[in-house]
Amino acid sequence: MLDNGFREKVCMIVAQIPEGRVMTYGDVAAFCGSPFAARQVGQIAHFGPSELPWQRIVNRNGGLASAYSFGGLEGQKAALEADGIEVDNNFRVIGFKVKRWHPTEQQTSLLL
Repeated sequence: MLDNGFREKVCMIVAQIPEGRVMTYGDVAAFCGSPFAARQVGQIAHFGPSELPWQRIVNRNGGLASAYSFGGLEGQKAALEADGIEVDNNFRVIGFKVKRWHPTEQQTSLLL
């Protein structure tokens, strides 16, 4: 069972992902202190505040979400490309390892 503040932590992390960078569902869960809660991050992303950059959350392989709330795969691809992130024809982030954002320990403590 996740603590009541998990949703808020997820939203705080997502709000800080820089333009041109991405994180995985598992990355977000781990930075929020629940490394096995990737699915819960996905649920929060699906129903979370629409003003947050949810397009910057991808799967562990850099793949986009077919259930992305704003147009599925094509919608997430368009949103990422507007952020300056290239996406291939298989709906994966090009240069995923370079584009993946890992906040420093100091940044994480400031975020949470």
